[in-house]
Amino acid sequence: MKWNGWGYSDTKFLFNKKGQAEFTGKRYKLSGMIMPALKDWLEDTFGTNLQHKSPATPILTSSAVQPPTLNEAFVEELKSTGIPFSHDAEDRVFRAHGHCLHEIFALREGKVGRVPDLVVWPNCHNDVVRIVELACKHNVCLIPYGGGTSVSSGLECPPEETRSIVSLDTSQMLNESGYCTGHEPDSMEFSSLGGWVATRASGMKKNIYGNIEDLVIRVKMVTPQGVIEKSCLGPRMSTGPDIHHFIMGSEGTLGVVTEVTMKIRPMPEYQKYGSVVFPNFEQGVACLREVAKQRCAPASIRLMDNEQFKFGHALKPQVSSMFTSFLDGLKTFYITKFKGFDPNCLCVATLLFEGHREKVLQHEKQVYDIAAQFGGLAAGEDNGQRGYMLTFVIAYLRDLGMDYYVIGESFETSVPWDRVLDICRNVKLRIIQECKDKGVQFQPLASCRATQTYDSGACVYFYFAFNYRGLSDPVHVFEEVEHAAREEILANGGSLSHHHGVGKLRKEWMREAVSNVGMGMLKSVKDYVDPNNIFGNRNLL
Repeated sequence: MKWNGWGYSDTKFLFNKKGQAEFTGKRYKLSGMIMPALKDWLEDTFGTNLQHKSPATPILTSSAVQPPTLNEAFVEELKSTGIPFSHDAEDRVFRAHGHCLHEIFALREGKVGRVPDLVVWPNCHNDVVRIVELACKHNVCLIPYGGGTSVSSGLECPPEETRSIVSLDTSQMLNESGYCTGHEPDSMEFSSLGGWVATRASGMKKNIYGNIEDLVIRVKMVTPQGVIEKSCLGPRMSTGPDIHHFIMGSEGTLGVVTEVTMKIRPMPEYQKYGSVVFPNFEQGVACLREVAKQRCAPASIRLMDNEQFKFGHALKPQVSSMFTSFLDGLKTFYITKFKGFDPNCLCVATLLFEGHREKVLQHEKQVYDIAAQFGGLAAGEDNGQRGYMLTFVIAYLRDLGMDYYVIGESFETSVPWDRVLDICRNVKLRIIQECKDKGVQFQPLASCRATQTYDSGACVYFYFAFNYRGLSDPVHVFEEVEHAAREEILANGGSLSHHHGVGKLRKEWMREAVSNVGMGMLKSVKDYVDPNNIFGNRNLL
């Protein structure tokens, strides 16, 4: 894994000696392929120049990392348990961050702030119980670590923490059994089950399988006051407020999730991808709302605006034959000339159906019939499959951008149906205006997509990025723009977060999100469960 970027060390976007964009490695369907349009898109969108590079620091030097502050009494008792631990610099740095822009930007420059003093690897629930007992006994600060994919500053060590900080890495507690839960967040390759629970995660196929709160049957969590768990596996209980809802979304502030019982299903018999092109985003949103109204959403349905459509097109691999190229040109001609779709307005929805074959085919017809009512045209399985596949490689693209002075981030919200169009328009306009006001010299990218649908609304993802050449403190400017965008989301009736969580990045708005009384309730739970703030990551509160 990369210590200062996303994903596997052997996998990245780069420009080869011919100036062509290439995706290295062998792990993905896109691996080893050339993307002939990416260079022009990057230059046209951001004003980049391949001659102007901002390479990352290639190697982590131990001198850049502060020596560990160890609680010797804790370490001595930990040794007697046989639980593996390390205070190696690389182990500590790797678990000191998630993937917020400011975290990765600093690492690329070789700047390392406060990191855990020790990393421990429990193998089972009882190991975690012992670690928490020792932490309480010796007043050590614990920060749970799952897969490291946080985008809320949730894993950052509080710089004001004076106690020894221990990263409790649960990666050795994962158990692959070959079943399908249907929960597929964008980060599923690297994120952990405990992390999904702790952040109230959502997945791409939630329309069939549900969000994490719909899938969890039972949770066991170790806290400084003891273990929290329900007494049985009943499918539903009426026993006061659901304690699972104190655990889900607690973001490592109350304890460590050690065991989870989840619903499983047989692997789907049949999968089919699809896509629909709409004349504009408004008609695409209207279609998604009707699909939600009729409760016939496929496993995944995601609507990209025009900016994201162009971005996706730039990532299209080089075609292997003249015939394929001819067919692509013919499709483009049909949509833009014969059907009259404006290339600067059209948008695309990608679809994934799965289940029993006959039901999938019936379901597919129903969705395409609805799409046709809103001017949608079927755009083929290949586009749908490629769109789904890009979900897992798009995070690697930020590292390429940063090599050429482009910084970017994604953030999300949930919003009622009658506010979807307003929030998409207003947030993108706010990003563009804020960049201009803050002295960004190049036009920023501001785009969005509707990624999940509900009876009452949708999840909306925003992407924004800009070329930071000429700025003395690009991260500060970026964070100011992102802050303004979040303010705009809240002003337009959006939630603080749909599934990324709060962490430290968004906690200033928690009181507004849950009310003064709600914050008081959360604080009371924290004070009872963890009176000495052993789980001191300072998320949420």
